[in-house]
Amino acid sequence: MKLFINTLIVAAFLCLFTSSLQAQGIAYPLNNEAVYHHIDRFDILYGHNAYLHTAHKTYSRGDVTKYALSLDSSKHISDIDRAALQYIYDDNNEWLTQNDLPLTLTGKRDTANEAPTPPQYRRRKKPLLKYFYQTPANLFEIHQKGLDIKLNPIINVSLSKGKDDAELAFVNQRGVELRGSIDNRVYFYTNIVESQSRFPNYVTTFIEKNQAIPDAGLYKPYPGLLFKIRNGYDYLNAQGIIGFNVTPHIGVQMGHGKQFIGDGMRSLLLSDFANNYTFLRINTKIWKFDYQNIFAQLHADNHGNSSSALVGKKYMAFHQLSYNVNSRLNIGIFESVISHRAKRFDVEYFNPLIFYRSIEHGLGSPDNVILGANFKWNVAKRFSIYGQLILDEFYFQKLFLDNQGWWANKYGGQIGVKYINAFNIDHLDLQVEYNKVRPFTYSHFDSLDNYTHGNLPLAHPLGANFKEFIFKARYQPTWKWLFEGRIMSATAGENAANVNWGNDPYIPYDRNRKTEYGYFTTAGVKAKTLLVTFDASYQLYHNMFLDFHMLARKKDSQDVVRNERTLYFGGGFRMNFGNLRLDF
Repeated sequence: MKLFINTLIVAAFLCLFTSSLQAQGIAYPLNNEAVYHHIDRFDILYGHNAYLHTAHKTYSRGDVTKYALSLDSSKHISDIDRAALQYIYDDNNEWLTQNDLPLTLTGKRDTANEAPTPPQYRRRKKPLLKYFYQTPANLFEIHQKGLDIKLNPIINVSLSKGKDDAELAFVNQRGVELRGSIDNRVYFYTNIVESQSRFPNYVTTFIEKNQAIPDAGLYKPYPGLLFKIRNGYDYLNAQGIIGFNVTPHIGVQMGHGKQFIGDGMRSLLLSDFANNYTFLRINTKIWKFDYQNIFAQLHADNHGNSSSALVGKKYMAFHQLSYNVNSRLNIGIFESVISHRAKRFDVEYFNPLIFYRSIEHGLGSPDNVILGANFKWNVAKRFSIYGQLILDEFYFQKLFLDNQGWWANKYGGQIGVKYINAFNIDHLDLQVEYNKVRPFTYSHFDSLDNYTHGNLPLAHPLGANFKEFIFKARYQPTWKWLFEGRIMSATAGENAANVNWGNDPYIPYDRNRKTEYGYFTTAGVKAKTLLVTFDASYQLYHNMFLDFHMLARKKDSQDVVRNERTLYFGGGFRMNFGNLRLDF
């Protein structure tokens, strides 16, 4: 751990004393679907760009704004795409001007030595109480020499009624986010969100089984008096990230947050399903390459609703190289290792270039190494074909020459297609995706080294030993209205009592494994799940939404005790917060 801290100090030193920096800003939150979806659309329509590799999420705010500006002169952008560009400009107005003093604490502009304001930079003619919402996107902002600060509230409230559920499901989240920069060199972002929730029945079953809330950490019971809630949850979540550029091509972020690797709705490599974690992220972007290193401290367990015990620690080293072969084709290779040592990160994994598998082998193979690859190919300015391959462990002869379902052939794959402006209907965007992961993938003989964080998968929410099909239709007839429907159909081979069929990554692969062979995907207690969701949103103002949602889910298991039926209708209000996805 001492080496981890020393690395942060060295990175900060380089930041302060390196000249000629081209800072790219702090990252966009992963739940900002408006930005991530429209960047996908632009990438398909106009090809890969020098600023963004779409498999590497989060995106830098500066890179997103630069990309938007590069498209601004196009004569073929639709009205909704034009509104999306303006949304990006409003959300990141600090990147539109070199002027250091567009606004002051008094709400007046200091015109001394002011640079010309570009037309994309919008100010409100009548700010709220003179100090608030001086620009469309931010409740309060300060622009002083060498200092930029933006402050916004976070609100997410919703209420749902379920069939055959005597209690209401609800979400009540309130918080605040702060972001800014110092000297156009150092960038920071932080938020804190306090939450009380009662979830649909299948989510509650998941929480009680895993002792963890998706996207959250520790929790405590919440007996709500207003709606007579008995099995609600109270939990707190926060992010804090600082970033800077060491050189024009090397950027560094460190803090508490998470990332997503891939171009799909799911990721088999690294997803955002688990809670935030402490990390150091180094991005090297040069020519057609984007090389990403992540060093993270993870939780080996979660302790459920107990906040008095110290959770165990483990560590992840991760790197991925993304290469734009041309303006339409991107390929990437990936490697990660999960390890635990007594109160420290193994120094050998700090090498940013070496293959982790060779190091792990030299140490005696005590750790969990995963290899992978991904690709994306944009076709005819309408389609994007993407996929992932993950290799946890396999033996060629027992996989291809003598395939009898050997347990240690652990791998998974994803293939998907995006179709934008489907059937020549503007902003009707379709996506279909198929995911398959073999039994025991992500697990390890030592439960501390499984591919999880705080009792939640670091990759797919279904764990392993499943096949999944997802279809999504997204229609945006105007910038303010958005309609989205999803269908998920999945078959999983769940574990039986005292028999491990390789579904749960938290269980060591040698615990209760009865045989060496016969482990084919979905073998075990077969469970079929069908989930259908529909969401409609109306944007009242910048990042302020009224929502309606419907969720129907049916699970049929060979063990009838595990059968579930779910049907909920509801609505809510969001401000500076993305839709909460519980599609598993």
